[in-house]
Amino acid sequence: MSGRRGLLLGLLLGGVSRSWHQPWGRADEATRLSLYADLTRKAEAAKIDTIFLADTVTVNEKAPEPGLEPITLLSALAGLTDRIGLIGSVSTSFTEPFNVARQIASLDHLSGGRAGWNVVTSAWGEQNFGRELPDHDDRYAVAEEFTTLVERLWDSWDADAVVRDVGRRLLVDPARVRRVDWESEHFKVAGPLNVPRTPQGRPIIAQAGSSEAGRDLGARHADLVFTTGLTDVAESVRLRADLRRRAVAAGRAPDAVKVLPGVAPVVAASDAEARRIWEDSHELLDLDAARASLAGQFAGVDLSDVDLDDPVPLERLPAEDEVQGRRSRYGVMLRLVTSGELRTVRDLVLYHASAAGHWFPIGSVERVADQLQQRWEAGAADGFNFLPFYLNYPGGLEALTEGLVPELQRRGLFHTDYEHETLRANLGLAPHDAEEAIA
Repeated sequence: MSGRRGLLLGLLLGGVSRSWHQPWGRADEATRLSLYADLTRKAEAAKIDTIFLADTVTVNEKAPEPGLEPITLLSALAGLTDRIGLIGSVSTSFTEPFNVARQIASLDHLSGGRAGWNVVTSAWGEQNFGRELPDHDDRYAVAEEFTTLVERLWDSWDADAVVRDVGRRLLVDPARVRRVDWESEHFKVAGPLNVPRTPQGRPIIAQAGSSEAGRDLGARHADLVFTTGLTDVAESVRLRADLRRRAVAAGRAPDAVKVLPGVAPVVAASDAEARRIWEDSHELLDLDAARASLAGQFAGVDLSDVDLDDPVPLERLPAEDEVQGRRSRYGVMLRLVTSGELRTVRDLVLYHASAAGHWFPIGSVERVADQLQQRWEAGAADGFNFLPFYLNYPGGLEALTEGLVPELQRRGLFHTDYEHETLRANLGLAPHDAEEAIA
């Protein structure tokens, strides 16, 4: 193993409804704590660093799925786990900084220092909030200000503000709690926060977006950056190097930003078994529903009138920089289509349904471990965010927690136990200094 810190591993808890039609499926538990508690405990037993919950504030009416709000679910899981990190997505387009600051700070207290916020700007959902959704770069400009304000609110309490001084009859020293007094075009917040400084100092900030605006936001604020596109190793190396360079330009250490590309592996005891799981999954896939959901990730391009086995009509596809929705995700799929790796509409739909824009290696535990190790050693990633092909199936999450992760541990690439109490420390990130941030 090289001199770099070992791998960081996250797990996306999503896609529960994918296996609703299978006899081993647990889709009837998609809105029950029992399922998520079981999955998270398996991840914690494998010593995975953090779970990650994505979010959406709208429903695809052609293919609706049940779901839960992330922070509520993570708060319930906090009481059922001990060490694993808990990161949830909250949109900067459809909430307020004070709300987010107090929600994530509360989760950090309840979990003993294991909370994180994934900053997302949302590409849709405005119809549910009575407001217009700004263009891509304008959304990120708001997100920049939003995130800075949340950080200021987290820093509005000193770590020693709660003094419990019986002699002075003083629970909290007012001199150690500061107003924020933020006023700008987008936000007006007096502060201070009404939740004390958290066990981590600041909860973890994650960010998912690889556009120019997304990279700038991540480099200035994020501890973790979730990316797509690991199919191109050279491009992933350049992306990680670019984020580290931008972090330095923003006055941060290059190692302050950890890059975790998404990986959607299909893993089994052998290559043949992994391929069988992959091929069998297509037999019961509702291709019409999958194609309907594709448009939201694919710049709104509707391919419902194109035969599944016809080539993807390149003339319909906008340039990446013209897309106002999920620009970087669209860019990954656009490059796979234009390069010929995804030739037909069927290829594109299956890729979207299986990996949602991420790299999806198919093979034995050893083969997939080799590929992960090669990418890590090449500098393409600081770790990986797993998107299990199936969560509640022996060839899905358990193939990771009982097969792939132990193999990475055997190779000395991943830790065999949590070393610290807080998520920040377990990720190898420096403690946050509130006085330095305020200055």
